[in-house]
Amino acid sequence: MPTLLDFRRRIRSVKNTQQITRAMKFVAAAKLRRAQERAVAARPYAREMRRVLRSAMARIENPKFPLMAHRPEERILVLVLTGNKGLCGAFNTNVIRRALVFLREHAQQRVRVIPVGKKGRDALRKRRVDLAAEYVNLSASVEFSQAKEIASRVIEMFSSGEVDAVYAVFNEFKSVLTQRLLVEKVLPIEAEQPSDDERSKADDDRLEGLAGERAVRHVDYIYEEPPEEIYAKLLPRYVETQTFRVLLESAAAEQAARMTAMDSATNNAAELIDQLTLYMNKVRQAAITKEIIEVVSGAASTD
Repeated sequence: MPTLLDFRRRIRSVKNTQQITRAMKFVAAAKLRRAQERAVAARPYAREMRRVLRSAMARIENPKFPLMAHRPEERILVLVLTGNKGLCGAFNTNVIRRALVFLREHAQQRVRVIPVGKKGRDALRKRRVDLAAEYVNLSASVEFSQAKEIASRVIEMFSSGEVDAVYAVFNEFKSVLTQRLLVEKVLPIEAEQPSDDERSKADDDRLEGLAGERAVRHVDYIYEEPPEEIYAKLLPRYVETQTFRVLLESAAAEQAARMTAMDSATNNAAELIDQLTLYMNKVRQAAITKEIIEVVSGAASTD
């Protein structure tokens, strides 16, 4: 049976762990605020970029651009976005598991993977997955130059015919408690018109964002250059923007998952401390009772 000293050591150890998890929760909360602001701020730009592309597409007859080339998906490239560190709940595990499911679903095709993050790189390397490249030394604060580097590699592989399609597996930030796991197609870029739901949502967002200003529902752009030239320049920029958005979403989701996990660990540590304290008090009370019984028994025997 554990002694009082054992209980005190265990309680002291749990309290030290609780201090660490509480500090990590506060750090994650501070990082989450900045990451969330950047992720939310990037969404309107990406959405407006998509609208401009669709507007230019409507003016082009029979568009033929390398980044819109649809080919049979025999060779596929997958971007797997995880974190560089753990202690964030099931954040990394869910992404890796979904990527492995994607690989099994496309077992008949040749699938290559570009992991973004050490956790994904290590897990996929252990399973001997074909890695086309890896990006594990990204800074904690996502920069557009990092997204541009990844997008340039993806565009090069797709334009050269090395791969026929590009997908991204990542966690989209929804709220502090919710992250949505997505498999999003990056290339080829779809030449589709916006649906009624997308158009309505974009109009609602624009009306909310232009408080005090006159909101215009339908915008027609005037181009100085031929739409073909503009489109050829915008397509690579569009891929870079979408890659940047995905990185920001994943970074915000990671910090949210880490803050939630550390908050849960802190609460669990508090419960464990209460349980250990209760057990320690019971053991101490039993020891005191035993001593009293021994004293009383000894006094009775002398009489």
